Amino acid sequence: MIKLGLFLFGLLALTGLVWHVGPGRIVTTLSMLGTGPLCLILLPLLIVYVLDAYGWYLILGPPHASKVGFVKLFMVRMAGEVINVTTPTGYVGGEPMKAYLLGKYGVPVVEGGASVVTAKTTMTMAQVLFILMGLAVMVWVLGPTDHNILAVLVSVGLLACGLGGLVIAQRIGIGAALLWVLRKMRVHLTFLEQRESQLRQLDESIRRIYAERRGAVYASVSTFLVAWMTETFEVFAILYFLGVPVDWLSSFAIAALSVLIKGSVFFIPGSIGAQEAGYLLLLLGFGYDEVTGITFALIRRRSEEHTSELQSH
Repeated sequence: MIKLGLFLFGLLALTGLVWHVGPGRIVTTLSMLGTGPLCLILLPLLIVYVLDAYGWYLILGPPHASKVGFVKLFMVRMAGEVINVTTPTGYVGGEPMKAYLLGKYGVPVVEGGASVVTAKTTMTMAQVLFILMGLAVMVWVLGPTDHNILAVLVSVGLLACGLGGLVIAQRIGIGAALLWVLRKMRVHLTFLEQRESQLRQLDESIRRIYAERRGAVYASVSTFLVAWMTETFEVFAILYFLGVPVDWLSSFAIAALSVLIKGSVFFIPGSIGAQEAGYLLLLLGFGYDEVTGITFALIRRRSEEHTSELQSH
C-alpha cells in the first residue's frame, strides 16, 4: 500500500511538472530528436552494461569465469538487472537471481552469491568515487558558493556512512549480521535459519575474495568506475542534440549527480516523479531552463526504458 501511495504521488508530481513547464514546449523540444540521435544517446548505456558485466567477470575469477564465459555471464547479469529496474527493491532484488542462474552453469551457489555481493560492493565503491569526482567538478564549474559547499558536505557525509556501513557489514559477515539482527528483534525466519551454515560459508567466501584476490577487486572497481564515467557521453549527447550549450566538465558533473539523485529515490517505484524533479533542479542549477531540464529527464527515462526492453529480450 505504501509503495502504491508513493508511486501515485510520484506520478502526480511528474504530471504537475510537465503541466507547469508546458506539454507543447516539451513536445516541440523532443521533436528535435530523431532515430539517429536517439541511437547515439543509447550507445553509451550499452557500453556501460558491457563494462559492468566485465567488472563482475573479474570478481568471479578462475575457474568459474572461464567455465561460464563472458557472453553467458553478460546474459545472466541482464536477467538480474531486469528485476532490479522493474521492481521497487532498491536495485538489489535481481542479485539473488544472478547467483541462482550461475548455478545453472556449474557455479556453487555460495561462491556465485559471494561474487554477486562482492561485485555489487565494488560497483558501489566506484559509484561513490564517481559521485565524489562529480561533486568536485561541480564546485569547479559553478564556484565554491555556500550552497554548493553545503551540498558537497551533506553528500559526502551520506556517502561515507553508506559505504562504511556496507564494508563493515561484509567484514562482520552479512549472513551472520542478518541473523543476529533478526534474533535480537525476535523475528524467526525458518528459511534463513535452516540455511545458517550456508550464510556463514557465504561470509567466508566474501572475506576470501578480499584477502586472496585484491588485484581482481581493484581491477573491478576501476572497470566499474570507467562504466560510471561513460554516462558522461550520454548526458553530453542529450544536451547537444537538444541544441543547448554544453561542455564536457558540466556533462561529467551532471552525470555523476544524476547517479546520486537516482540512488536517493530508489524507494519510489520506478523513481517516478522524484527522479524527474531531481534532474530538473540539477539542470536548473547548471543554468539550463525548465524546458531543457524536464526534457532531459524524460529522455533519460525513455533511454532507460529502451535498455530495459533490450535486457528483457
